[in-house]
Amino acid sequence: MISICTSHRAFSQVYSGEQNPLSVKWRQIYSGSFRIIYPIEMEADAQRMANTFQHIAPAIGNSLNVKISPIPVLLQNRGVIANGFVQLGPKKSEFFSTPPQNFDSQDWLNNLAVHELRHAAQFDKLTGSRPYPFPEQVYFAWMGASIPMWFFEGDAVTTETALTYSGRGRQPAWVMPYRTALLEGKKFSYSKANFGSEKDVTPGYYQLGYLLSSGIRKSAGKFVFDSVLTDIKKRPFRLYPFAGSLQKFTGKTGRQWYDSVNSEIAKEWLQQDRKNLSENYPQFSPAAAYETNYMLPVQLEDGSILSLLQSKAETPAFVRMTPDGKQHRLKSIGQQEEPWFSYAAGKIVWDEIRYDPRFRQRSYSVVSIYDLETKKVKQLTTRTRIFSPTLSADGHKIAAVEIDLSNKINLIELDATTGKIIRTFPNPQNLQIQMPAYNDKGTLIAYITGSEAGKTLNTVDSSGKNTVLIPQTRQQLTRPVFIKSGIAFNAHYNGINNIYSIDPRTRKISALSASKYGAFNISAIPGTDSLIFNDYRSYGYAIAKMSYKPKETGTNTFIYFGQAAEKQENTGSVFENIPDSTYTSTRYNALGNLFHVHSVIPVIEDEHKGGIQLVSNNLLNTADSYAGIAYQSDLGRFEYNAGLSLKTFYPIFNLSLRNRARRTFYGTPSTGITQGDWRENYVKLEALVPFNFSSGHHNYGISVRAGTSYTQRYMAEQMPKNYITRIKFPLETGVSFSHIVRSSARDVAPRWAQILRLTYLGQPFDALLSGDVLAAEGFFYFPGLLRNHSFMANFNYQSASGIRSFNNEVNTVYGYNNIRAKSLMKNSLLMNYRFPLFFPDAELSSMAYIRSVRAGVFAHYENLGRESNLGQPKTYGFEVFSSMNLLRYQPIVDVGTRFIFVNKEYHQNPIFELIVNYTF
Repeated sequence: MISICTSHRAFSQVYSGEQNPLSVKWRQIYSGSFRIIYPIEMEADAQRMANTFQHIAPAIGNSLNVKISPIPVLLQNRGVIANGFVQLGPKKSEFFSTPPQNFDSQDWLNNLAVHELRHAAQFDKLTGSRPYPFPEQVYFAWMGASIPMWFFEGDAVTTETALTYSGRGRQPAWVMPYRTALLEGKKFSYSKANFGSEKDVTPGYYQLGYLLSSGIRKSAGKFVFDSVLTDIKKRPFRLYPFAGSLQKFTGKTGRQWYDSVNSEIAKEWLQQDRKNLSENYPQFSPAAAYETNYMLPVQLEDGSILSLLQSKAETPAFVRMTPDGKQHRLKSIGQQEEPWFSYAAGKIVWDEIRYDPRFRQRSYSVVSIYDLETKKVKQLTTRTRIFSPTLSADGHKIAAVEIDLSNKINLIELDATTGKIIRTFPNPQNLQIQMPAYNDKGTLIAYITGSEAGKTLNTVDSSGKNTVLIPQTRQQLTRPVFIKSGIAFNAHYNGINNIYSIDPRTRKISALSASKYGAFNISAIPGTDSLIFNDYRSYGYAIAKMSYKPKETGTNTFIYFGQAAEKQENTGSVFENIPDSTYTSTRYNALGNLFHVHSVIPVIEDEHKGGIQLVSNNLLNTADSYAGIAYQSDLGRFEYNAGLSLKTFYPIFNLSLRNRARRTFYGTPSTGITQGDWRENYVKLEALVPFNFSSGHHNYGISVRAGTSYTQRYMAEQMPKNYITRIKFPLETGVSFSHIVRSSARDVAPRWAQILRLTYLGQPFDALLSGDVLAAEGFFYFPGLLRNHSFMANFNYQSASGIRSFNNEVNTVYGYNNIRAKSLMKNSLLMNYRFPLFFPDAELSSMAYIRSVRAGVFAHYENLGRESNLGQPKTYGFEVFSSMNLLRYQPIVDVGTRFIFVNKEYHQNPIFELIVNYTF
């Protein structure tokens, strides 16, 4: 028997569907085409952005010949993760205001403004002004299928670099993985460079896109993408519209441009490498077959090396590497904004992200400390926004950066025992403070600042005296460390990210490293003239060692691939001469703006039912609603539906309404089998309270739900006289608990997790329809025999009675619907063992890019103890799946086969299933 199964995951809002707490007070400013919506604490930055958007928008849209149409911009200040995006469905942009600690020589919100508004210009070029009847989601899906992500992001990075004095295109570290791969002779396919890999370090579609779009503009001129996007808009329905239009105006497809640009930049990088006279350094970390990083190495008193391990095959953890090369995991950690920790006096301190249990638009950066001797962890702060904590040499104090809800940034000191703030240093200019570090006596702190004018290296002493050692520069200064009589730091004076040192007295800057690809994260080996650091390799950040030998900084050989685009724009920095007007600010009523209709979309529920829906998602992600009509072909009738999901409050309320046709078949002694039809009004209300929280690398979830419905039937045709016309308020309740340990990129399933679910369905208000179901489910995941393997045991139990006797509310065995049942379902035990086979990264022309192949075996039991025992499963077999990108489109498609063998007692032939899942 052959069975075909398909499923998909889709998101009504592609980027962020999370909410802020109701306590946030929102304001709004109208500035020309822009409507800025922001929390009250962000008034100053909102006024600044209102002036900025108006001033820079013409230059941003210039090379696309487009004027940016009206768009709402939300400033989000409750989270600690730096981000920004533009979307359609609904059309809006969101700026997450907290700057990252490793950011560029530029103001963070300014960078978001030029980058995200370029996306708005791209979308406007493809869609024009908002057309009736609001097909935003259709446009968004069409753009995702028609145009590669490397263009959207690469063109935006090219623009952010060409229109400012900073931008990622000027940073050697940003393109370092790409440069390393080419100079190491790694020839990635076009698909691998674009879609990534679960094995190798790949360039990423941002970097790929920047180099391709810059190269295309250099060859074909400033307005080439204006021509390409205009042609795509005119002729949208083609298999590869972007490749076709790009070839029309440049003579090459995206794939051909990839080969051409790779050849050119490889030559230039090879020439640069010959000029740099780089050095080879002895490596102390093992070479890896897949991406592996040993970040921020420190040599301990016993000669072992402490680092933060990040890998595609393992979750992040502190590891200790002994002199004999053995590696020991000390402590797994949770999510970080950027890799960071500090070691001193036998203790490790680091920051981790914590989310609000319900309103996950709100997150925190907390400080934790780990004692190597006692092996105890203590979270020093809660519900804080503290970054880059660094221990003093005696382990008594912590220097860190604090950013409040108004984006006020301060350098602070904390007590390393209690976590209390003991000092705050003034920052009157509100510079972006980054990565503080103590001297060996704890009397002087070095730190980096960033602003639109550039980056600086500073010190502040215990009296509060601040000294600027390196004035404003476009060098990518990061991570200062006191070494000997100077301060070491990272920069790119020779065109490659290397480690340098400055003498605080003479201000002379010397080079300490001459890495071929990049050197970072220096630390001294106590009692020696040796230094330990991260030396970048083709598989990631390795641990290397060198002697302390200062030398000249050398000549800057950086190759700026965005130079042609910058000359074409010829603007200098768009952030010069920003006006300083004051705009009228008014209250934005969150509860009064629940509806924002933006799209009419097609909806296909199954092979018999399809229709259209009018969709609304409000700008704050607190209310989703729809109204639609569908045609059911097997009944020849229409259905009318509507729904609302209100996510403003702690419970999420879901309301759905349907007016639909129904059909049944029943038998009587006189007429035999008879077809009966009716229509019904169906109303369902549900309340859901989800809690999700984390502790280190452990993630927990608790969810409680309760719902009911009301059904009224009418327009009966050939129904028996006693048929039930009302179903009154059945009760649907459930509670679930989950504990999942963080997984790595190559894990095919959780390696350690427990999920428990309890469901009750009953009829307490309807004596004519008595009956209920109580169902319990337990999922238990365990590590398999080898790395990235997973074993799952899922035990399910249900007790059903009355009208619900035939309900199945728990998981069934594979092949269940194709096997004749012997009795009603009471319990099931499902055991699955899954594992990766290989990661081919195989490009099959333009047809497919094969990312991974994985397999599994299973044994499933039904009504254990009555119809089966552990030696006689009802079904068993094996499965093979492959994840891939088809036709060079972004959605990931999972294609698999499952061979199901059935216990001989059922006299059933084996079942062969073809399974297709896709995510977009």
